[in-house]
Amino acid sequence: MRKSTKTIQEQEAIIAEYLTGELSFRKLGSKHSVDFRLIHYWVSQFQGKIVRKKKPKEKKQADPTVQENLPTDVKQLQEELRKAKLHNKLLNAMIDIAEEQLNIDIRKKSGTKQ
Repeated sequence: MRKSTKTIQEQEAIIAEYLTGELSFRKLGSKHSVDFRLIHYWVSQFQGKIVRKKKPKEKKQADPTVQENLPTDVKQLQEELRKAKLHNKLLNAMIDIAEEQLNIDIRKKSGTKQ
């Protein structure tokens, strides 16, 4: 957030005006020429609430070979998925070989009517 040009006394007056309950953050912001989010920040600080500032989101690399510190169950599931994909590839290769050698269509043709 930008630094405010308002003095501490002006900030306290705006906070007090909000706490009376007559005006909203947006109306106070337009009245005093201050961003309403800044007024919300001031009020939150005044009331002792924890104000979190958003951290910029970091882009993660989409490289599947890079494994980060994942829990062991996630690593185990990833290994099982890798094995299942390999098994599926093996079965498809076996079907292809059997179709070539036996000259029989083993896979069901999609869209055929019975």
